[in-house]
Amino acid sequence: MLKLGLQLYTLREELEQDFEGTLRKVAELGYAGVEFFHYFGRSAEEVQALLEETGLVAIGAHRPYDAMLNDTAEEIRFNLAIGNRNLIIPYLSEEQRNWAEVAANLRIIGEKCREQGAVLSYHNHDFEFTESYGESTAFDGIFEEVPADLLQVEMDTCWVHFAGFDPVAYIQKYAGRLPIIHLKDVKKREDGSPETVVLGEGEVNLPAILEAAAEAGVEWAVVEQDFCSRSPLASVEDSLNWVKAYANQGGKVHV
Repeated sequence: MLKLGLQLYTLREELEQDFEGTLRKVAELGYAGVEFFHYFGRSAEEVQALLEETGLVAIGAHRPYDAMLNDTAEEIRFNLAIGNRNLIIPYLSEEQRNWAEVAANLRIIGEKCREQGAVLSYHNHDFEFTESYGESTAFDGIFEEVPADLLQVEMDTCWVHFAGFDPVAYIQKYAGRLPIIHLKDVKKREDGSPETVVLGEGEVNLPAILEAAAEAGVEWAVVEQDFCSRSPLASVEDSLNWVKAYANQGGKVHV
């Protein structure tokens, strides 16, 4: 059964103001785990102690591509110290999107992670589906190029949808290599740009995604809302309530 976590980027302003209090609030709301993106100056020991206090699981951490490439050992050391094995490349700037170079670097980073008992994953946006690598989309190309024992998939299902592809088909395609999905909803503005919204308020077929994820053996569904039109804390609570309602109707998510 899927477990539910939160990508803390959603609460970045709250964390900057009160890191400890915000994590305690996330635990109080009922999220089982968190995915980090920044540690706001806290030591590994401080973060680990806070996780132990709150009972939150460190699901993973989004860490910058450059840092993972140039300071791999320290990134691995810090994350293993807080109890996190999953290191995730979250985004590539346009200047970084030389896909052959990216694939080669992901292989190098993945080997270093494997040697130290960590796991490297790559998190997508929409551009991996609109850009090409060889005869494939960039998304498929990098996972074809780098073997599963060196690179896992963290699929942002919302961005797959927004790019015009079928998230359910992609979940099925990458089953066995997909420990974490991002659960996110979106509306398309009149100008075609995305507006991320609370779960259930957009156009993404979330029940189909969650059902496919459970069948594919995904461990974590991680809620994320890039930008919130109302209070981010209220937004993540509303999204959690949507998942609870889904679970109460027989959905395979533990909340």
